[in-house]
Order: sequence, then structure tokens, then C-alpha cells
Amino acid sequence: MRYDVAVIGLGCMGSAILAECACRGSRVIGLEQFQRGHTAGSSNGKSRMIRKAYFEDPAYVPLLLRAYDLWRKLEEVTGEDLLRITGLLMVGSEDADIIVGAECAAQQHDLPLEVLGAREIRHRYPILRIEDNEMAVFETDGGVIDPERAVEAHLRVAAAASAVLHFGAAMASWEPRGDGFMVQLANGTTIESRALILSLGPWLQKELEKLGLILRVQRNVQAWFTPATGEYVAGRFPAFLLDRKILPAPLYGFPDFGDGVKAAFHSLGACTDMVQFDREISQSRDIEPIVRATENWMPGAAATFRAAKACPYSLTPDGHFVIDHHPDHSGLILCGGFSGHGFKFAPVVGEICADLAFEATPRHEVGFLSLRRFGHS
Repeated sequence: MRYDVAVIGLGCMGSAILAECACRGSRVIGLEQFQRGHTAGSSNGKSRMIRKAYFEDPAYVPLLLRAYDLWRKLEEVTGEDLLRITGLLMVGSEDADIIVGAECAAQQHDLPLEVLGAREIRHRYPILRIEDNEMAVFETDGGVIDPERAVEAHLRVAAAASAVLHFGAAMASWEPRGDGFMVQLANGTTIESRALILSLGPWLQKELEKLGLILRVQRNVQAWFTPATGEYVAGRFPAFLLDRKILPAPLYGFPDFGDGVKAAFHSLGACTDMVQFDREISQSRDIEPIVRATENWMPGAAATFRAAKACPYSLTPDGHFVIDHHPDHSGLILCGGFSGHGFKFAPVVGEICADLAFEATPRHEVGFLSLRRFGHS
């Protein structure tokens, strides 16, 4: 059977793309190399941060505002509780990237952002160890998305809209065929479609390398701890980002929702590929640095180690996403390089990729995410 759209990769982005395409009434198929609910990629780990005052680039803010609306719409459609508002505390010196960037985004897009001095942070969160030269911005709308449930919710919406889903179906190759594409699977079967969307997560590395674009796959470790105090439970303590010069990278994390406090360094780890990706956790290499950093500003938060996992970040050279037509094949859409900060955008990325697949001008301004910035047109 020939499909209107084939989506390869059904993680956070692929599942959202599939759902959006299917809800537009097209014949779509989604293919995933692993089994449903797998943990091999970047679409798991119990929590993903969502925020509006985007320090990475204010250009993301309109996409985020739409993403918030779409997450709520997905909750209404599925009955799932996916987005939990906890507030977000971002701490650093006044010239720290997260502070300067968040304030810039808030000013450009008229977002509410509370500015706190060191004394005010200590008053509000007396348990924290705050340095005298530090300040904070507090975003009331910051919060947490449940990644596993979010992916499953999008898959259910796609299936309800008559999308075909295949798991354990790895793509071996693709090639242009007439006015569309033929995808050959590892089991020898083939799929034909008018449009093809590659949403492969870190496995997009090889496709981008063919275009001369280096996509680094970075090993990032997330850890969970049982705190020694009730001060860090959800409802009492927010999600957080700490940018402190003594740290090897910004520290981020989430309050205890029942699975413990989660903490990790953002964009810190060895670069590799998915063939050699190291999933083994080392106490000395991986856990102890997180414990030291967490305890130095959240005493008692990392009292007892519970669990950890290695998560692959797909890093583009400039840390921004790639969402664009292939430069040689207009019906092929490349979607990846989310660089450790993309999950929150999944439903709006679904809209963008569906627009591209149906040969429409995207309703959102995404020129800053195109391949043109790397010299492709």
C-alpha cells in the first residue's frame, strides 16, 4: 500500500508528527526500530522540563506558547495528566547565560518573570545554599512533562485517527521513487509514500553526515535520589536550573514526585555514537559529581542514590534544532538535533512537520531551524 506520509522513528517527535498527520485525514504509517515503550533513545526518564522564558533563543518562545496549548489539548483528548506546573527557579550570577537569556526572552515576548536577589531566594527557600553574588529568575509557568506517557498519548491519538503503527521495524534504507519514496526495512519488506519524515533522534547522525553536517551524540547521565528531608517534594519545591562557574555544566532537576529528586548536568558527557553508546553507570564517574553538585546547593536532596540512566543528546553545531526539507528531495523532511532541550516542543514540531509534508508553508516561523544556516538551501 502507498501512504501519503511515512514517519520513521516514533519517539517524542515522531509520535507527535504521526498523530498530527493522521488527524489531518491522511494515510500515514509510523515505523519504529524498537518495541513500543523502549528506553533506548531520548524519550524517557520520567520528567522533562518545560518553560517559556527560553534562554537559548527568544525565537523559540512563540513555539513554546503553542506547545503549552497543544499539551493541554492532548491531555483533554486522552484524559492523561501530562503537564505539571511546578514553577522553575533559575539561579546564577547576573551575567550567567540562563539569567541573561531568560530575561531577554521575557522582555521580548512580555512574559512574566520574577527576579529574586540572594536574600529573597534564602527567604523563600531557606534550605538552599545560595552564594552572595547569585540571583534568580522564577518562572511561574515552568513545569514538568511526563515523557513516557506523552509519547504513548500521541501514539494512541495517531492510532485512533487510523494511522498504521509498526514496532520492531527498522529502516535499512530509503530512496526516491517516482513522485515519492521507497523505504526498505531490515526484514526485506518495503513501504512507499509520497512524503517521508525522518525523526530518528540520535540515529539521524548518519543522515546528516551525508549532508556534511556533524551531529554529535553526547552521553548525559540523569540520576534519582531519595532526599533526607521533605523540603524537596513537589508542591513545596520547584524545578530548577543552576548555573554556577564552579560546576562543569549547568545543573538541572525536578522535585520529588514520588520517584525521588532528579538531577543531572545539562549537556555534559563524552561524545560517541549509538553503536558504541555506553549505558553502564559508574558511581565514581557518573553519580558522585552529581551528588556533590546537588548537595552543595540543595542539602539533603541527594542523600540516597536510587537509580540512573544514560540519555543520548543529539547536538547540532549551534545547539539548535534541524527541521527542514532535505536539500535534494523536497518530499523528505529531516527532524532532529534537539540538543537536549527539545522534548517540550514535540506537539508543535508535529504541526510544523505535518505542514512541510503537506507542502504547506509552516504556520510557525522556523527559518532559524532550517539547514540554510549550515550552508544548505
